[in-house]
Amino acid sequence: MADRRFGLGIVSVAFGHETSQAEAARRAADLGFDHIDVSLDRPLPRGPLALPVVDRLTSTARTGCTCRAPRDCTWDEAVAMLRRAPGIRVEPTPASILSNAAAVRAMCEEVPGLAITLDTGWAVYHGEDPLDLIDLAGHVQLRQARRGVAQVHPDDGGDVDFGAVLDGLVRTGYRGALSVEYFDLPDLGLAFGDPLGCCVALAAQVRPLLGARGPARRP
Repeated sequence: MADRRFGLGIVSVAFGHETSQAEAARRAADLGFDHIDVSLDRPLPRGPLALPVVDRLTSTARTGCTCRAPRDCTWDEAVAMLRRAPGIRVEPTPASILSNAAAVRAMCEEVPGLAITLDTGWAVYHGEDPLDLIDLAGHVQLRQARRGVAQVHPDDGGDVDFGAVLDGLVRTGYRGALSVEYFDLPDLGLAFGDPLGCCVALAAQVRPLLGARGPARRP
């Protein structure tokens, strides 16, 4: 088997918006994760966090960060916005201008150097295969899902084959990190019970595939 040794982190949204990002990092470290992804749309502490920050997620285009794919603009406006932020990554999502693999590839062709944050859950949610976009990934977020169902408990099975995803990353020479992500966002129609527990359960499944140290501890 090819070497699949990647760091495994968690996205801070799994801890809920009532938890500060500093506290989320402390809890993530206690749970055995290697890094954390944070949101720049929420306050960050001035000092260092308990874990390294691998990705910064934002709703606006910022160099070196992951921007959610725009929804309320034209194609040309989106191209111009992303070109203004060299080194940016964009996260394709449903109901956005980048809701399918063809659109994602077209955007990467129009914006030199553009990479994506590949969310396995969103990919299968709209009926596509994460493997079709792996070569464009600058960061990868792991979540189990099914077509039309954005979040599925990892013990219940789903359409994401994490072993195949990891092998695809190795084949394409991916050198980044992986983060697990579940969320409870009822205001966005994405209510979900126990996102943190699902992240820990998914980490327990993924770590053996990585040849990494034991699964994250229970929250």
